[in-house]
Amino acid sequence: MQLTPGLPAVVTGGASGLGKATAIGLADAGFKVAIFDLNAEAGEAIAKDIGGVFCKVDITDEDSVVAGFEKARAAHGQERVTVHCAQISKGGKTVGFDKTTGGYKRLSTEDYEFSARGILVASYRIASLSALGMANAEPLNEDLERGLIVLTASVAALDGQIGQICYGSAKAGVNGLVLPMARDLMDLGIRVNSIMPGIFATPPMLAMKDRAPEMYDNLGKSVPFPKRLGNPPEFASLVLEMARNTYFNGQNIRLDGAIRMPPK
Repeated sequence: MQLTPGLPAVVTGGASGLGKATAIGLADAGFKVAIFDLNAEAGEAIAKDIGGVFCKVDITDEDSVVAGFEKARAAHGQERVTVHCAQISKGGKTVGFDKTTGGYKRLSTEDYEFSARGILVASYRIASLSALGMANAEPLNEDLERGLIVLTASVAALDGQIGQICYGSAKAGVNGLVLPMARDLMDLGIRVNSIMPGIFATPPMLAMKDRAPEMYDNLGKSVPFPKRLGNPPEFASLVLEMARNTYFNGQNIRLDGAIRMPPK
């Protein structure tokens, strides 16, 4: 895809962390960016800074997402790049000891379902609704390319930790969406990839830096190279390369400094 100035893009979770860096990176590359997020104050401020538009969107609500795409398209036209960073999840072990009751407790099916809706189902929702819009757009180049969808998985999809039964399996599901969706959309010229970030310096991690600096430092040291947490602009850089390189399709790409998470 040629990064022609003015191409529309949508970034979910664009008010913070990986999504914010991606929105800024796309805007710097000339895209007109729509930010989907629930944090209106932060989202509006970032949209103003990058000359984009903010859409208050709940990724777990179909009507909210549809309205977000309608607003974004009214402002900028049909998005050609969609990057889905937003997520909602819960933690907990499948079965763990409950100090309150002095016995074992199972992670509830409802909590698992909540996480599946906030990660896996939401990823399908965003991707499929964006693809439907792209399908009706004119091709961008001689390859008959119409657009790119980038989903955010996690190294936990492959290296799920204790207490990540919800998160790890849902992120594995996100990876599982990519190839069949890319094949579903191949005749429409729509590409689909996922990025699996490792430990990045996003707001939850930065909060740990203040609360538990030694733990934060040890996380950085656990990365083979470079020995630090990932910087969100490095995630955005990979998104831009996926946009530029039309042969990037149907891929699940780790972005993690070669870290491999042990069981504990």
